[in-house]
Amino acid sequence: MRGGDRSWAHAPCSILLRRTLRLWRKAVTVDPALRLLSLKHCQQNRVSNAGSAIKRRKIDIVCLALVLAVGLFFRLPHSVFSGNGISPHALQFLHPPPKMEGLGFDEGMYRSYVTKVIREGLGSYPEIVDDYIDSQAKLTGSVLPPVRFFYIFAAYLWHLAFGTEALSALRDVASLFSILTLILSGIFAWRLKGPAYALGVLALMSCAPTQIHMSQHALVDGFFTFWALLCLWTLWENLRAPRDWRWLVAYVVALALLVLTKENSFFVWVALVAIVVVNRWLRFGTVTRELLLATIVGPLLGVVVLVFLAGGFGTLIQTYQLSVSKNYQLQYAILTGDGPWSRYLVDLFLVSPIIVILALGAVFRLDRTKTPELFMSIFIAVSYLVMCNIKYGMNLRYANMWDMPLRFLAFSQVSALIAPAKRYRILLTSVAVVVIAALEVRQYYILAVRYPLYELVTHELLRALSILKSFH
Repeated sequence: MRGGDRSWAHAPCSILLRRTLRLWRKAVTVDPALRLLSLKHCQQNRVSNAGSAIKRRKIDIVCLALVLAVGLFFRLPHSVFSGNGISPHALQFLHPPPKMEGLGFDEGMYRSYVTKVIREGLGSYPEIVDDYIDSQAKLTGSVLPPVRFFYIFAAYLWHLAFGTEALSALRDVASLFSILTLILSGIFAWRLKGPAYALGVLALMSCAPTQIHMSQHALVDGFFTFWALLCLWTLWENLRAPRDWRWLVAYVVALALLVLTKENSFFVWVALVAIVVVNRWLRFGTVTRELLLATIVGPLLGVVVLVFLAGGFGTLIQTYQLSVSKNYQLQYAILTGDGPWSRYLVDLFLVSPIIVILALGAVFRLDRTKTPELFMSIFIAVSYLVMCNIKYGMNLRYANMWDMPLRFLAFSQVSALIAPAKRYRILLTSVAVVVIAALEVRQYYILAVRYPLYELVTHELLRALSILKSFH
């Protein structure tokens, strides 16, 4: 060894230890001024990061408010914009009126039930059900049963609050719950994957053609969509926060009101149960005894209320049997409610082709790490499997509850396609969502403003899109 190296080699261990400690102290000793400067720099970074986060949050809130305002505007009844005045009548030209202004058959049935409740009171509901059984037994086809109580009851409450006549009350309730579905969609998407997804899904839902269509007519399907989506969301929250009594109560109430809204809501419950079952392998969250009990108790509560309203369990069963059996003899259902298992895919593609393509793309990208996408996909797949096997019972109105899950999957696919462009990702995603939303509004205009669309059945959609034309 040379020079200093030799001294280190022959030094005692104690000297080596002292020299090492001395060098280490020099290395770690920092000038107090430099230390103070470093602390100030860290504090400035924290303040800067906090300021950026607050700024981003404000931008998110403003964007969400703007998108929500657009969706709310489209869902307001067109009657709000008719008449003379400055506002909101000055905005009438921006609010496309549906060409179908007449009274649909189902709307007439709901109006008759609400009118009876207004005239005779809720105490007469068993008599209303008995009248339905008497008249339905004499008919060759099926008509809507009065056991779709909660929609009728909501319109009755609207009448009591605002004094509107039955049909207007039904349409106003449909509009209100379409708006609530829009808000719920944004909240649900935020809980699933954060504010970016909330904004994207909210934008796509704001312009969804079938959502806007349901908001303009006195039909139960948009109202039912809200409760189905609420059941799906509260199930997710219960899986993520097990044994939280607040989510359990919300889940039970949502299930009960789902049954009170539509007596044949079995397909939604089957899809929810399927999610609970596959949770063992896909790990959405934790399934507890309380959750299993709530999944059973909720629908049972709804059935119990229906039994009291109908005047007995036998009466309720007879009502349901008549409704189902007579539907097989209804000429309109035979002509429009049948088809292959792919019928709903065809109808969805006719209404929202871009959304369907993107959602299918997201399905082919699924893996076990994409928990929210799997959750939505299973709900759609299982409920689809049940609904496509109902003879003479297929109508795109019944698929209204898939609008939010499909748009969640579609936005997921948009995000995945744009992800490689990291620098311009936000800009490109925003442009893509705006373009898709504009195409969706155009689809609604073609389907329901230029054409008098009422029932969302295949031949009506084909006529509205000028694929199928009449010969004169």
